[in-house]
Amino acid sequence: MSTSDPKKVLKQLCYKVGKKAKFKKHNLSKERKHGNANKKCILCGSTKGHIGKYGLNVCRQCFRDEALNLGFKKYS
Repeated sequence: MSTSDPKKVLKQLCYKVGKKAKFKKHNLSKERKHGNANKKCILCGSTKGHIGKYGLNVCRQCFRDEALNLGFKKYS
């Protein structure tokens, strides 16, 4: 097994239960429960400039593009 993608290796180990469990324990990345990597923009997937207020969950660039569609008004 000479592949860098863990999901491909899991497909190869589908019939070897013991080796599959050991591979999952030691080689797969853990699910993020908190931190920057957990908060992503729902439109572009970026983790920077995240606006989570009011349940928006978008980055600031996407917010500027979609603010009028979301119901926000621009005051000048």
